[in-house]
This record gives sequence, structure tokens and C-alpha cells, in this order.
Amino acid sequence: MSGAHGPFTDGRAALLAGAAVATRAVHAALRRRPPGGAARWRRTNHAGRPVTLYAGPATALGTACAVAAAPGTPRARTAAALTVLAAGACGAYDDLRAADDPRRGFRAHLTALAHGEVTSGTVKLFGIGGAGLAAGAALRRRPVDALLAGVVVAGSAHLVNLLDLRPGRAVGAVLALGAPGLLGGGAAGRAAAAPVGAAVAVLADDVAARTMLGDAGAHALGAALGLSVAARYGRAGLAAHAAALVAAAVIGDIRGRSPG
Repeated sequence: MSGAHGPFTDGRAALLAGAAVATRAVHAALRRRPPGGAARWRRTNHAGRPVTLYAGPATALGTACAVAAAPGTPRARTAAALTVLAAGACGAYDDLRAADDPRRGFRAHLTALAHGEVTSGTVKLFGIGGAGLAAGAALRRRPVDALLAGVVVAGSAHLVNLLDLRPGRAVGAVLALGAPGLLGGGAAGRAAAAPVGAAVAVLADDVAARTMLGDAGAHALGAALGLSVAARYGRAGLAAHAAALVAAAVIGDIRGRSPG
């Protein structure tokens, strides 16, 4: 590919590689010295196989590092990096504090909040939602556009997390959803390079069921994808994406509460 939109002419390749290298470095460091001990980071997947959660914080930090290094104004870079970190941190809190909590879906956590209990799901809902809205306000001047961008960022984070049920699904979704933005070039392409690079770095381990993204990685990668969408589309495109993501969240919430 050549010209102004070639992947090697505007920093996309460097950002993709940087995200991948940073993700692998953090993943290796966590494997060597897992905070709180290795047992804290082990889970059993749907097939009864042991997996680790190292890929979650690794992809979150790798993506944030690449986003922070992307071209753009300091305000935009800082907002994007903090949004990814906030999404990852809220997800990590849920991964480490709510492993045995059977409650799923917005209604369950909001019901608990109404009774005075702040669940990890509530922390994610308001934490990631707030981070998305803050990112929207930093990236778009008009209030309507800022709101739509915030919904897209938070909704994208939630969507990728909904898919993290089987090996390779969430990572594959990040690669598929990030590809159009990555190939499209411009600010959106550079924004998409970060989550795509981080996803590539853990793809083999995730597909082989040696590790999983967990909420930390899924939310961080999804938020970064949302940032790419926010950089790519105008108001009509943002509104269409926001509507689709809200619908996906509602459907996922209903399915999550259904027996079986």
C-alpha cells in the first residue's frame, strides 16, 4: 500500500508494534512476579481448564502506552490514555474482587445499589461510563457530539466484554472491529492501531486457552476501539454506532439474566 493512507506512512505500523511489544513485556513481567501471588490471577474457564488473567492488565497497559504516544494534541492523547486505563482499572477491580459474585447484568447491580451495596459491577458501570463521557468531552466540542462519543466509548468497552466468554472470541472481535479503522488511516487508524496491536500480542495465548482478557483487557481494548470510532465518524455515524451499542447492551443484559 502506498500514498497518504498507507499503513507505513503515518505512524500506524509503529503504534501497532509498540502496543504489541509493550503488551508482551507487561505480560512477561506479570508471569514472573504476579502481584499478590500467582493464585490470585488464576481462573477456570468454561471447559474447566486453568487460565491466567495476565493478558488483561497487559493489554490495558500496552494499549494505553501506544495511545499516549500517538500523534495529536496533549489534551486528546491524555484523555484517550486515561480512558483506556480507567476502563482497564474498573475491569481489573471486577476481575479480582468479584470472581465468585453470581450477579450479572445492569439490573442486578443497580438493584444492589438501590439497597446500599456498591458492587464491582456498579463500579464498572459508573466508572467506565464516566470515563467515556469525559473522553467524549475532551474529543468533541459540541455537547451532543461529546455525549454520543462517550456512549460509543463506554458501549464499545461493554460490547467486547460481552464477547469474552470463550477463547479467542473477544480478541478476534477486537481484530475484526479494529481492522476497518486501522486500514482507513488518519487519526482513527492510529487510534485503532493500539488495541489491534495489543490484541495481536495475546492472540496465540488466548486462543490456546492459556490466558484470558478478563474484564480488564476486554474493557480497555473495547474503550480504545470506541475512541477510534469517535475519531472516524461525524454526528450521524456516532449516533448510529451509539444506538447499535445500546441495543447490544440491552440484549446482552436480557440474555445474561435468562436461565440456562
